[in-house]
Amino acid sequence: MQFYRESQEDVLQHLQATENGLAQEEVHKRLERDGYNEIKGKEKVPTWKLFLETFKDSMVIVLLIAAGVQLILGEVVESLIIFLVLIINSIISVVQTKKAEGSLEALQSMSAPNAKVIRNGERQTIPARELVSGDIVFLEAGDHIPADGRILESGSLKVNEGMLTGESEAVEKNTETLSEDAPLGDRRNMVFSSSLVVYGRGTFVVTGTGEKTEIGKIADMIATAEEKQTPLQRKLDEFSKKLGIAILILCILIFAVEVGRIWFGGNTADMTTAILESLMFAVAVAVAAIPEALSSIVTIVLSVGTNKMAKQHAIIRKLPAVETLGSTSVICTDKTGTLTQNKMTVTNYYIPGEGNKDKPHENQNSSEEMLFNIMVLCNDSYINNEGKEVGDPTEVALINYVDQFEEIRNQNKREAELPFDSDRKLMSTVYTINGSRMILTKGGPDVMFNRVSYVLINGKEEPLTDELLQQFKDMNEEYSKQALRVLAYGYKNLPEHHGIGHEDENDLVLVGLTAMMDPPREAVYGSIEQAKQAGIRTIMITGDHKTTAQAIGKDIGLMDENDIALTGQELDALSEEELDRKLEDISVYARVSPENKIRIVRAWQKKNRITAMTGDGVNDAPALKQADIGIAMGSGTDVAKDASSMILTDDNFVSIVNAVSVGRTVFDNIKKSIGYLFAGNLGAIIAILFAVIIGWANPFTAIQLLFINLVNDSLPAIALGMEKSEPGVMKKKPRNIDEGIFAGGTLRAVLTRGILIGIAVIIAHYLGLQHSEEMGVALAFSTLILARTLQTFAARSATQTAIGAGLFSNKYVIGAVALGFVLYGITLLPFTRDIFSIPATFGFQEFLTALGLAFGALVLMEILKLIFRPKNLN
Repeated sequence: MQFYRESQEDVLQHLQATENGLAQEEVHKRLERDGYNEIKGKEKVPTWKLFLETFKDSMVIVLLIAAGVQLILGEVVESLIIFLVLIINSIISVVQTKKAEGSLEALQSMSAPNAKVIRNGERQTIPARELVSGDIVFLEAGDHIPADGRILESGSLKVNEGMLTGESEAVEKNTETLSEDAPLGDRRNMVFSSSLVVYGRGTFVVTGTGEKTEIGKIADMIATAEEKQTPLQRKLDEFSKKLGIAILILCILIFAVEVGRIWFGGNTADMTTAILESLMFAVAVAVAAIPEALSSIVTIVLSVGTNKMAKQHAIIRKLPAVETLGSTSVICTDKTGTLTQNKMTVTNYYIPGEGNKDKPHENQNSSEEMLFNIMVLCNDSYINNEGKEVGDPTEVALINYVDQFEEIRNQNKREAELPFDSDRKLMSTVYTINGSRMILTKGGPDVMFNRVSYVLINGKEEPLTDELLQQFKDMNEEYSKQALRVLAYGYKNLPEHHGIGHEDENDLVLVGLTAMMDPPREAVYGSIEQAKQAGIRTIMITGDHKTTAQAIGKDIGLMDENDIALTGQELDALSEEELDRKLEDISVYARVSPENKIRIVRAWQKKNRITAMTGDGVNDAPALKQADIGIAMGSGTDVAKDASSMILTDDNFVSIVNAVSVGRTVFDNIKKSIGYLFAGNLGAIIAILFAVIIGWANPFTAIQLLFINLVNDSLPAIALGMEKSEPGVMKKKPRNIDEGIFAGGTLRAVLTRGILIGIAVIIAHYLGLQHSEEMGVALAFSTLILARTLQTFAARSATQTAIGAGLFSNKYVIGAVALGFVLYGITLLPFTRDIFSIPATFGFQEFLTALGLAFGALVLMEILKLIFRPKNLN
């Protein structure tokens, strides 16, 4: 039943209720039928189950198998290291997941604790959770509304529904029945759970409790909104499965070849020991091929990004959001406070005979002086001792516009007043100004135009003619087309000691008009343009009226000439196919509901567009959770913050664009780290496969491969995550979410660098074998660890050489490379050589050979980068 479209009598009849309240017996029946007036949270996944689910990844499974085999073979230290890395990654993942479970708890905490009702004909206060449909509830200023309901009585009742509608201005409620469908923000005869009474009093009959309230529906949408994986997470998952299978096959083949050689080679040594050594080597190859620190490195690089974003006023709640921001191609943003200043400001005023003005003149004439007097004196707002503005935002804008408002207030004392109410749509006060006692009135132009008989022109009261009235109407229409909020001002002289009544608000002298708006933030204009250059589409989704939203959209450059705006009702009338066709042309959505917001986000996601959504109210929470990245305002509700991935501390759209820039850099750096890791691993695999195929001795021992992973798979990759932005990072289009993690030249870089490293190691292995197998292993090991360390310089950029990027611009890379050489030096010490199978004959000449081959590989990497550079820049 659409209660707002039904009369009070029909609503009460439908709910089987009366204005004397329900009987206690009936209350019990309804509690059993509908349950308590509370929002139930969904069942949480146990922490232990979340922990175990992190081990489903294909690469993790391969590593677990490898660690288990090593443990069986007695390699306890190596296996414990792998287990430790995997456990740390799992703990980080579980902690992040548990942090994201606060949305429903925050919603539950917003419910009102008590409610004033009438039951059995008596007024009483009960716990709000015991309310049922049909209860009669009383409201006063300051009350949190405990349930949804149809208003039965309103005494200037005003309710702040911003947490549901997104609009900060209080809504005046009435009892009138609506004849047509209306969005939530226009249902003036209804109240909604968790909104706040800011003025007046009222009575309503409960029409919905618990999960049947509007806020309950939002809770359900939060619970059912899909948790989105980031593009990087999806691609890494896909790649992990393929890599895990490929590595298992590779290890089985290597083990089979080695066993075949032992079996058919006529080796008289202990065959069991030889087979176990072959198994150990195959397991070591698996460990060498899998970058087990990859998850940790990605997490660390993302953490670095969060610190950078914090300096841009963006607090990241969920680490993967950093990477998602870099992929964003659509930003759905609120208007009020994000694109605008969230502060009403007078922009123009009109005085007959002088026309439209945008700022007060220094030398004011009598007409201007009278207009400013009415703006200040027919006004209840003020600035307190702490310098804080108090009062209705519209009235605050008026006193802020008049520089001498305090002087005007101090010189004049209010004698009487007629407060604003929804029937008259006027406010009046009585003052004695310059010896004349007069009533000062302000209100909506349509109302004021019907109550004036004179016009003040150049300080003289002239009879109102049709021509003069038309001038006022024309200016009012001109302001309205610009989505400006217009007020009209008038006055009338009163006899001494004359009492004031509503009848005195007639035959007024019309003085002028003011126009005001919530102006855009200055920096928004440049940020919208920057987003366009970066290939990011900005969509405005607001609870405000369509005309206002369109005017702001056009002003800031968000709406192009052929773009269109839709209201929530117009959106509801579109089928999925129609919305899909029109989606690219819609830049503004006005008067939207929470369901509308989720639908808009899903429509963009259906087109494979990474979508960010901003919001601050409870009504935004489901869409914030559904979006690829939800961005909550720092001034918003806890519900919105808990459902989001990122919080803007300054509520500013500019900060979103800045954060996107950081996100793109972070993703570039993650790809550099991934490319670095796999190029080094590929070099090792190429050398091993070549040796197996040719029939050479294995180029590495198991302990050497594990040590190389320790030296090369952590600090250098993390150092690459500290790289500064590539040139033109915000002039590229958002990447296609269907492209793999090795797209955009990364695969070519991995193959090029991996092959060069592999060739350098094969040459070193060959040169060493000319002396002995031990020397071959030592040279191959030395060349691999040095080549992988020096590769860090080449991995810094896909388009720039290490010198072009600034050889010393990343101090972390210098430090990581230096530490790599120091750690390698440890293997050459007399008491460690035996552990790493480096013979005593391996001296300075052999070291120079390995270093020369590694450095030669680096030079070739940089030369090939220059050759392919034009393609990378396209």
